Amino acid sequence: MALSFCGNNKCSNAYSVENGVLNNGCFVDALNLVPHVFLLFITFPILFIGWGSQSSKVQIHHNTWLHFPGHNLRWILTFTLLFVHVCEIAEGIVSNTRMESNHLHLFMPALMGFIAATTSVVYYHNIETANFPKLLLALFIYWILAFITKMIKLWKFAEESLGVKELRFCITALLVVLYGLLMAVEINVIRVRKYVFFANPQRVKPPEDLQDLGVRFLQPFVNLLSKATYWWMNPLIIGAHKRPIELKKIGKLPIAMRALTNYMRLKDSYEEQRKTEDPEKSPSIWKSMYRAFGGSILLSSTFRYMADLLGFAGPLCISGIVGNLHTNMTFGVFFMSSNELLKNTSVLAVLLFLALVLQRTFLQASYYVTIETGINLRGALLAMIYNKILRLSTSNMSMGEMTLGQINNLVAIETNQLMWFLFLCPNLWAMPVQIIMGVILLYYLLGNSALIGAGVILLLAPVQYLIATKLADTQKSTLDYSTDRLKKTTEILKGIKLLKLYAWENIFCDRVEETRGKELTSLKTFALYTSMSIFLNAAIPIAAVLATFVTHAYIEEVRLSPDKAFASLALFHILVTPLFLLSTVVRFAVKALVSVQKLSEFLQSDEIGDDSWRNGEMPMCLEVGKKYKYHGDTKVINRKDRYRMDNYEQPMRRQLRPTETEDVAVEVNDGFFTWGSNLSTLTDINIRIPTGQLTMIVGQVGCGKSSLLLAMLGEMQTISGKVYWSNKNRYSVAYAAQKSWLLNATVEENITFGSPFNKQRYKAVIDTCSLQPDIDLLPFGDQTEIGERGINLSGGQRQRICVARALYQNTNIVFLDDPFSALDIHLSDHLMQEGILKFLQDDKRTVVLVTHKLQYLIHADWIIAMKDGSVLREGTLKDIQTHDVELYEHWKTLMNRQDQELEKETEMESQTTLERKTLRRAFYSREAKNHIDDEDEEEEVEEDDDDNMSTTTSRRSKIQWKMCCRYLSSGGFLMVFLMVSSKLAKHSVMVAIDYWLAAWTSSNPHNQSLIAQHRSCVPVFIILCGAAIALCLITSLTVEFLGVAAATNLHHNLLNKIIHAPIRFFDVTPLGQILNRFSADTNIIDQHIPPTLESLTRSTLLCLSAIGVIAFVTPTFLIALVPLAVAFYFIQKYFRVASKDLQDLDDSTQLPLLCHFSETAEGLTTIRAFRHEARFKQRMLELTDTNNTAYLFLSAANRWLEVRTDYLGAVIVLTAAVAAIWSTSGPDVDQSGLVGLGLTYALTVTNYLNWVVRNLADLEVQMAAVKKVNSFLSTESENYEGSMDVSQVPEDWPQHGEIKIHDLCVRYDSMLKPVLKQVNAHINPGQKVGICGRTGSGKSSLSLAFFNMVDVFEGKIVIDGIDICKLPLQTLRSRLSIILQDPVLFSGSIRLNLDPERTCTDDRLWEALEIAQLKNMVKALPGGLDAVVTEGGENFSVGQRQLFCLARAFVRKSSILIMDEATASIDMATENILQKVVMTAFADRTVVTIAHLVSSILEAEQVLVFSSGTLVECDSAPNLLAQENSLFSILVRTHK
Repeated sequence: MALSFCGNNKCSNAYSVENGVLNNGCFVDALNLVPHVFLLFITFPILFIGWGSQSSKVQIHHNTWLHFPGHNLRWILTFTLLFVHVCEIAEGIVSNTRMESNHLHLFMPALMGFIAATTSVVYYHNIETANFPKLLLALFIYWILAFITKMIKLWKFAEESLGVKELRFCITALLVVLYGLLMAVEINVIRVRKYVFFANPQRVKPPEDLQDLGVRFLQPFVNLLSKATYWWMNPLIIGAHKRPIELKKIGKLPIAMRALTNYMRLKDSYEEQRKTEDPEKSPSIWKSMYRAFGGSILLSSTFRYMADLLGFAGPLCISGIVGNLHTNMTFGVFFMSSNELLKNTSVLAVLLFLALVLQRTFLQASYYVTIETGINLRGALLAMIYNKILRLSTSNMSMGEMTLGQINNLVAIETNQLMWFLFLCPNLWAMPVQIIMGVILLYYLLGNSALIGAGVILLLAPVQYLIATKLADTQKSTLDYSTDRLKKTTEILKGIKLLKLYAWENIFCDRVEETRGKELTSLKTFALYTSMSIFLNAAIPIAAVLATFVTHAYIEEVRLSPDKAFASLALFHILVTPLFLLSTVVRFAVKALVSVQKLSEFLQSDEIGDDSWRNGEMPMCLEVGKKYKYHGDTKVINRKDRYRMDNYEQPMRRQLRPTETEDVAVEVNDGFFTWGSNLSTLTDINIRIPTGQLTMIVGQVGCGKSSLLLAMLGEMQTISGKVYWSNKNRYSVAYAAQKSWLLNATVEENITFGSPFNKQRYKAVIDTCSLQPDIDLLPFGDQTEIGERGINLSGGQRQRICVARALYQNTNIVFLDDPFSALDIHLSDHLMQEGILKFLQDDKRTVVLVTHKLQYLIHADWIIAMKDGSVLREGTLKDIQTHDVELYEHWKTLMNRQDQELEKETEMESQTTLERKTLRRAFYSREAKNHIDDEDEEEEVEEDDDDNMSTTTSRRSKIQWKMCCRYLSSGGFLMVFLMVSSKLAKHSVMVAIDYWLAAWTSSNPHNQSLIAQHRSCVPVFIILCGAAIALCLITSLTVEFLGVAAATNLHHNLLNKIIHAPIRFFDVTPLGQILNRFSADTNIIDQHIPPTLESLTRSTLLCLSAIGVIAFVTPTFLIALVPLAVAFYFIQKYFRVASKDLQDLDDSTQLPLLCHFSETAEGLTTIRAFRHEARFKQRMLELTDTNNTAYLFLSAANRWLEVRTDYLGAVIVLTAAVAAIWSTSGPDVDQSGLVGLGLTYALTVTNYLNWVVRNLADLEVQMAAVKKVNSFLSTESENYEGSMDVSQVPEDWPQHGEIKIHDLCVRYDSMLKPVLKQVNAHINPGQKVGICGRTGSGKSSLSLAFFNMVDVFEGKIVIDGIDICKLPLQTLRSRLSIILQDPVLFSGSIRLNLDPERTCTDDRLWEALEIAQLKNMVKALPGGLDAVVTEGGENFSVGQRQLFCLARAFVRKSSILIMDEATASIDMATENILQKVVMTAFADRTVVTIAHLVSSILEAEQVLVFSSGTLVECDSAPNLLAQENSLFSILVRTHK
């Protein structure tokens, strides 16, 4: 047939214009072509020239997204225009088929219009990116021309009295409206930008964010299409395949999303309530959240409503397609009626496709907006909590009202709960609408029987809610148990050395196992409820469908047609989702209420006293790089300015040093101070601290010396009295706390602490604190990370760094709280002489020093003596000597004792060098370990190590199937078999149900009399549904309990492996790493892997069964499946790699944030004393933003994936529909039932495709936890068995305490050199033996050898006739006693700490306490022996803790006691008592003292002197001293 524009009917004169030009319809259509052709002619050259030049210049980052006014509206209108053009083309083609000859003018102009509209938006985008608005004039002219030509057409239609019934009239009217609106948008751009018709065009600068090239999160700035499809993420996600995504790559956040911006928004709305409403009432967080973020939530809800309404198009289109497969069409009219188009199956298929695409786009937009809002809210809340932490009163922290744990929970849990609540928020009001709409549509399709099905759903909904609340409760109790278990595990790991030495590890392990038992019971309940919830989810739609169709078969006289059956089936699937989610959302809402409650309480808790100096109203404006005065030298080196903070002002530094007027720096008058209870801790304090002098505060353990410092710093609550600071000083204090506090930062950052770096000063400080040798040991020198997550330093090293920090700060006043407690004598002397007397005093700084070392009193300019919380004496040493002779004499005896020590002190840097040794040992071993790890990893990489990327990529994108198998095998073979078989059975039955429904509804449609036969299908249907419901229950139970079994086994094995690992393992492995296995990884294995596994298997099987059904119904679909499968493969491949990287970034940026919070809470007093709050706030904001950036990118990547898989799903639906329409167009049998089946399944695919990929990605991340746990399961255990049986060891062994050592050789690890070589010695029963030697000579190694804690590879130790290496470890260690250098206490009662085995009577315990001088103190505590010991024994002073450790050794009546430098951290008086006690209480026992101070073993009956691992001398002390050239006498002499 010949083609012609106006058709070539012989009879009608198509080309005649007798009735006037415009009355020829064909001519009007031709006129409509003009604007389109005009646009194409003008824009194509510009686009080609533009593109040609644009590709040559690098695309500039910022101008790119300068939106013209009305940007979004224009995109929406253009898309609508394209849709209407598609309808116009369809209408034209269908009308054309009814004409005798081809009339091109029916669809040709529409086609050109489609091309022109597409061109217009491409053209607009290019002009916008080039920021060249003048070229928009072409579009303006196009819209005007198109508007005019369409108006003419519409006017002619109206003249011909055509109306809304005719489709073409509707389309033309719509086009007129759209062109008019686009014209208005264009006029608006001219009005705002004034680029034409105005004298001075407006200059517009791009937003601030885009001028900053660091901003990489472009969602707010790209055009609408890119926003909707996340196109701008492509380079990032595809690039991730080549090289991992790093923090640099994701850049900074746009300003509107930064924590500071959102904090200001939230804070303003929070404070506003204080003013406007009742000032006494605490402001509501809900209201503040709504005021700050309400707008975004409304926007998201709007998107959500649109998506939900579009969701119902699916079932309706299915019903239309299935119902209209067999309508005979009659032609003959020129104009199609509007509803005729909707009966065309091909049109319906396209509509279905468009509806799906739109619905998914809106849904993802809604998700994105809520997530962005949630993240903004979390950032604001974190900043709010942090500001509050910085103002918390110290008593809150120390009295246990606010524990660190609670603060960490607020940060890690409560803020996230609120964020999640916001994510799910739009569901709260979208769901009721969805449910109501669904029920109405069902009623329209099925009549009354639909109400029964809906009734079933609604009746079971409360059950689901009930289960959801139960789930929340069990989760809470699980959380409580796991927190408790973690606390106990942490204690075990921190005190593992002590536990092993006392053979208590099993007792404490049982404590953990007991808690774990409770946790598992709770987990089983959790698993039960989860499986019920999954079961209900799967069973409810089956039950509803069953009820509906069975009642329909018996009530209604009309038989069920396939179109209605499958449309209602799809509707039931839609209805289930909101009902299932509703329970989750309600649960989250309840959790959010609790979280807000906790947050309010926290924000209302006590703050520190607001002294005038607290408010920071005094000027703090001296710039950061202020020159420092340093011995008259003003050279400042500010390295790379790396400590500058944009908006942080350094606290005011001293300016006038030599000419200071006031002679008193701080004065306290009539001070009564308390730690929060009404009892005053410090009473009647009247003191003054003289300016520029050294003041010392002395007194016994626990008499309130540290409290006095804190009271002056304003940390204690003042009951009455005043603290006066002289003018400049309060802003200029450096403080070193007794409990050393380090930042997670490099050594250098810990010392400079935000002050500018001055090389000379830094060097001087390092020398005064003797830190250089320690720094040299660290792998990266002073750039090594230390602190919680860094290298574990020993007590002394930590303390010296804290002192160095106080010295380095250029402040007027320095407070040092017992800086010598963890240092040995030599070091303390060096620090005293060089640091305090020289470095600080030369600088004329005011120093306040709390100390036990009385021998330094002679250096003090002013002394404050304390006793029981009040000042005993104040004055110079001379004053005290004249006025309080008794006190002076008391001091003198103690001082003499200390002086003797000084004279006889050997072992120069004993303890320090020991610390350095442990550090060295830890490194050596860690490097050895890393070396082994690296080798393992290298083996894992493919053998052919070409230098290409593919090897690394394949290694990164592989799911650890090995770990999956490991996990499943932990669950047990039976459970795995049950799970797999029941899953397969369930999905087969589900397909069978739907197939039966198809066969049932489409059997013999034309014969109405066969109602009885129709009903005979019902029993089979009922049986199938029943089977499906039963299988749902079985599958959900097996998966969950498989998870519980795996979790039980993995944790049990892990705990046993770690507790029984050799002590070496703990030296090598950082504590944090072990703890992570028990906290994060165990939590993932317990609670996250089972649901992910369940979801993954379910969604994969659903997708496979759906594709199978569609292929069965329309085999042609398989051809289209190939390209779809390829596309899907690449999408998931790229996504999984990027998602894993972003997930890692999110995790790795979360840790520093949480650490920063807990760090701040721990070091509150230090931060506030230094007045560095502003700097810490700044750091917190940076960390929060970094974490939020990672999280935002992660969620944008999820959206990227979902948009793509959803569009793929829509294409699957389209191909399935088109294939069905084609295949049934023949005169075949009625297949409408099967077509309905295929389309219903195709619709479910869209929902599940992205779940497959998301779950795969999640599982990949979660399996890493199994991998980490598994890596610890290969640790070697200690050999607990021994070659002797326990029964062969006498009950009272060792009776006498005789020790013989033969040729002993010891090493720490088979890879390391021996630390003791060929040692021989004999110790008689009851002898007091001292062991000494230079550092690294192997003294401590010997003490460990007694307990078989190290590798004894030659020789033996025989105690009372038994070789200890043959004994079972438990027996050996439980029969000896040891007192370690670091006091370790466990949380629980005092009784637990003294006698965890519960074998001793109370009298014995009291006796031990009395010997240790603790009886009176414990008697005074509430509960006596059952008094509470907090975590780590924090509620006792260090000295008291050491005494408890002594009492612990006395309780175990062993005939051998080993003391490993037990007297390091106690004051002289206490130590005297101790020495006496050891001599009396242990008179008949063998005591081996490892001496770091030779003086303490001068009375020993036998002295063993070691030198580099060999025993060089062995005799009594007097004998050795008599030999002039003996090493012992040299040691004693050289240190005089």
